[in-house]
Amino acid sequence: MSATLPLPLPAAAAPAQPSRSYWTVVWRQLRRDPMAMASAAVLLLIVGAAVFAPWLAPADPYKASMIKRLLPIGSPGFLLGTDELGRDLLSRLMHGGRLSLLMGVVPVLAAFGIGTTIGLLAGYVGGRVNMAIMRVLDIFYAFPSVLLAVAISGALGPGMSNSLIALTLVFVPQVVRVAESVTTQVRQLDYIEAARMSGAGAFSIIRTHVLGNVLGPVFVYATGLLSVSMILASGLSFLGLGVKPPEPEWGLMLNTLRSAIYSNPWVAALPGVLIFVTSIAFNLLADSVRSAMDIRK
Repeated sequence: MSATLPLPLPAAAAPAQPSRSYWTVVWRQLRRDPMAMASAAVLLLIVGAAVFAPWLAPADPYKASMIKRLLPIGSPGFLLGTDELGRDLLSRLMHGGRLSLLMGVVPVLAAFGIGTTIGLLAGYVGGRVNMAIMRVLDIFYAFPSVLLAVAISGALGPGMSNSLIALTLVFVPQVVRVAESVTTQVRQLDYIEAARMSGAGAFSIIRTHVLGNVLGPVFVYATGLLSVSMILASGLSFLGLGVKPPEPEWGLMLNTLRSAIYSNPWVAALPGVLIFVTSIAFNLLADSVRSAMDIRK
């Protein structure tokens, strides 16, 4: 009998590498970005103070006292001083963050939904439909964003709801242009033509193949509009076209404290400082998200 040769032992299987999804990679990129983490921490602090203002605020933001008006920062019982009517400024800033953030975020979200839908329609259908939609929206580009927001809000009348409508109308054309541009590029790809040849309907193609490629660039662009929305919303309130007194809102507070700029400048500047810090944090975080979502990297 011939000796049986030993069979070779199977090689140890290499451990399977976990499949990292696109959003997992984006999250890891953001975690390694100190600017993104710092901006997110600042925004979380501001949003947390605004959300939990009814429990964290040290005083009633509407309670006035003419005896205690315009107290300086660090006064006993008033950490950030008082405003022109003797109301606790820290409490009003915390409560004011709710309206300021609402007026900054809601128009961008509404414009994101409306603009993406219109841009998808214009970009996918093309032809005369695209021409009609884009030429109508080009009218909005004849005016600067600030002037257009003031004009629309002034025509609708002062009030928070009218300001939200005005800001949404300002941002919709910008989102539509981005969504239409990306959709026009995507619809010319080979797999879109293959889906058409297979008999898939237009709605099915848009939902399955086009929407996923369009949402990313539009989302990145929309995040950059948050800082602009914050500034425009505060500007409308500063001009008396946004939130009405006595509601606390940073832009409105900046307007009412103008008279104290020479007698107590530090107190008068606090709402403006919060507007500046919040808008910068939104802008820096948007830049970090844009960099992390860049697939070419």
